[in-house]
Amino acid sequence: MWHAFSSMVLWRQAKGAGLISAEHFTVDGTLIEAWASLKSFRPRGERGKKQDPPDDPGNPTVNFHGEKRSNATHESTTDPESKLARKGNSVPAKLYFSAHVLMENRNGLCADISVAAATGEAEWVEAASMIDRVARNGIHPTTLGADKGYDVQRFVDDLRDRGVTPHVAQQITSHRGSRVDGRTTRHPGYAISQRCRKKVEEIFGWAKTVGGWRKTRYRGVRRNRLWGYLTAAAYNLTRMAKLLPAAA
Repeated sequence: MWHAFSSMVLWRQAKGAGLISAEHFTVDGTLIEAWASLKSFRPRGERGKKQDPPDDPGNPTVNFHGEKRSNATHESTTDPESKLARKGNSVPAKLYFSAHVLMENRNGLCADISVAAATGEAEWVEAASMIDRVARNGIHPTTLGADKGYDVQRFVDDLRDRGVTPHVAQQITSHRGSRVDGRTTRHPGYAISQRCRKKVEEIFGWAKTVGGWRKTRYRGVRRNRLWGYLTAAAYNLTRMAKLLPAAA
């Protein structure tokens, strides 16, 4: 199985140098823009059908005014696995994939990475999958830090069923309280996890600027997932090169 530490030699080197935490981890997700135009987001069933030739083959005119479009009724004719999503209420919707990282907290190395369709549940599903995957490789997290987007009962229960303490940021609104309470937040380790989890942004920042991950270069989940593995491995090598002299 490919994962961020795809080479066992790399894993043993990091572990032997004391660079990784075997217990405390962080998870986070982001959206990466798909290599597909909004003009390709057409009603389902149109792909493959013969259509009238466009007025401009290189940049055809498409009028979406008054048309209600959603992932339930439409798909991209260029990359059907991409999904319509938005990064915020004031940001226009685009076609995206979701990317997810599992980070060890000691030095911010990437323990696993995943790319999936940008569904509303991708963050929780992929986080649980990464926890299970690293467990099969002998890594058993005891705590998992995350932002408010992971303060969901289903996800918190899944972590506890796996023996992982959910150090997720509390999302308290007028409609509901947080899924983690004082039994978790009172411990000093919770505050430490909340500080450490911010380092995961360094992985995403490096991947998007240096690794070219801001927009996908391939179509489909599988190809982009492989690209994610290679990008994460490159990040770890770069990070370890800076840490090893100090650890020697």
